[in-house]
Amino acid sequence: MLEKKRLSCFNPASHNMGTSMGKASIGIIGGSGVYDIEGLTNKRWERIESPFGVASDELLFGELNGVKLAFLPRHGRGHKIPPSEINFRANIDVLKRAGVNDVISVSAVGSLREHLAPGTFVIVDQFIDRTFAREKSFFGTGLVAHVSMAHPVCKRLGDHIEAAAKEAGIAALRGGTYLVMEGPQFSSLAESELYRQWGCDVIGMTNMPEAKLAHEAELCYATVAMVTDYDCWHPGHDAVTVEQIVKVLLANADKAKTLVKHVVPRAGGDAAACNCGCRSALQHALITAPEARDPALQQKLQAVAGRVLKA
Repeated sequence: MLEKKRLSCFNPASHNMGTSMGKASIGIIGGSGVYDIEGLTNKRWERIESPFGVASDELLFGELNGVKLAFLPRHGRGHKIPPSEINFRANIDVLKRAGVNDVISVSAVGSLREHLAPGTFVIVDQFIDRTFAREKSFFGTGLVAHVSMAHPVCKRLGDHIEAAAKEAGIAALRGGTYLVMEGPQFSSLAESELYRQWGCDVIGMTNMPEAKLAHEAELCYATVAMVTDYDCWHPGHDAVTVEQIVKVLLANADKAKTLVKHVVPRAGGDAAACNCGCRSALQHALITAPEARDPALQQKLQAVAGRVLKA
């Protein structure tokens, strides 16, 4: 049985709010099927509290080939939370508080392209955010920040994922645009055709505002989009059965576990990680003058933005 502990929020007076706990260096966000990885040791579930509310679940900490990991079930264990009700801010905040610097998101998506057949993995490099009912920033009235999202994913992490996929024999396409819709309903045929005209490659409901928040938290972030089926634009969509989709989901989960097992040693041993530009995303993003900043909001942001707030 896994050990269970409870971790409280950082003391605002502690040094380096983002990483002082040192519990993990790599975070994985995805479904519960990804976490049962062969070779994962020292496993324990721990609850980390966040001033942004309750995260989707406890974090599963463990070690893989000597690298400390933290897994977060995006929808909670048992898939209890729909996409629009995920507390994305708390999820990213607790990962930062756990010491995570690199985040790999594993997500099920529908395909908007014929060549992206079910079972294909896409290492996404762009997003179009069509969500509208979610908190999208850690910042707000009293402390304003504008972070560039021109390049929303970490190229360094993407390189590691691409190399790991090749090593593991997993079909993975590098590059693609992920259309993030609000949900929980799937798109209409007209919407699906529109997104194809926009040049989108896959469609899902979970990676926004997750990617935006990870960037605000100065985390390296990359997405592995796992195609489960074609979106409704495809003429064969209506012929797809639930059993077929579940079969692909299970196969994708197995491949995702293999991919994580191969990518962790690469990312965990990357000496260049500390110089990655993702980790200085807030360097010139804060707009509010220091004397005009809301002290309560500054304290709330210590884990996410403590590096620049102390500067």
